[in-house]
Amino acid sequence: MYRVALIDDENIIVEGLRRVVKWADYGCQVAGTANDAATGADMIRTVNPHILFTDIRMPGEDGLVMLAGLRSEYPNMQVTVMTGYRDFAYAQEAIRLGVARFLLKPTKMDEINEALQTMVSRLDKLPPEEAEEQSQSAGSFIVDQACAYMQSHHREKLTLQAVADCCYVSQWHLSKLLNRYTGKSFYDILNAIRIQKAKELLEDPSLKIGEIGERVGYANTAHFARTFKKLEGMSANEFRNSLHR
Repeated sequence: MYRVALIDDENIIVEGLRRVVKWADYGCQVAGTANDAATGADMIRTVNPHILFTDIRMPGEDGLVMLAGLRSEYPNMQVTVMTGYRDFAYAQEAIRLGVARFLLKPTKMDEINEALQTMVSRLDKLPPEEAEEQSQSAGSFIVDQACAYMQSHHREKLTLQAVADCCYVSQWHLSKLLNRYTGKSFYDILNAIRIQKAKELLEDPSLKIGEIGERVGYANTAHFARTFKKLEGMSANEFRNSLHR
């Protein structure tokens, strides 16, 4: 039996799908449901479904990021999106990330059944290398999102777990993606972002070195100094002096 997960912020839709679709006729059973992206991602890690029906426009959630995260972490999982959001570019991006079907609400029963049949057929004949290829666009999308998040939040006390949570993937999977697509670790990327911001701030002679370190996210001045010298081959003071020669 193929395991099915259902995610939608409208519980009436989740329950309707769970009860009305004749899952057993397709060799499927509903293994888990959720009403938001974060809970849905946790549920998927628990039940490891083969098939997912999900909305990607839920209040306070970035559905495309959730979708990309799930597609990259579970490349074999077949996904059908059901949404009331009528935006062609959004649909294109979802399809590029590897969804099997993109259905507009209100969704007809024959559309749901056709999507289910398509996903079951794909699972029946899906080679592992094909699944891995389909997940590459999603993986690249997640790395871009993670790096953008680090750029915006580099002043904060960031952890790999915090960034993984915002991308709806496990920290282990995010670490693997960052290494695969950038060749760097999470902290290598974060330190590079912070030191680049520090170099920009060093152009202002009124700012003290310790203050700059704090502004870019280092609570410890000594740590900032060591990291700066390691990445730039000179101290922050030496770098500042080189700007005014």
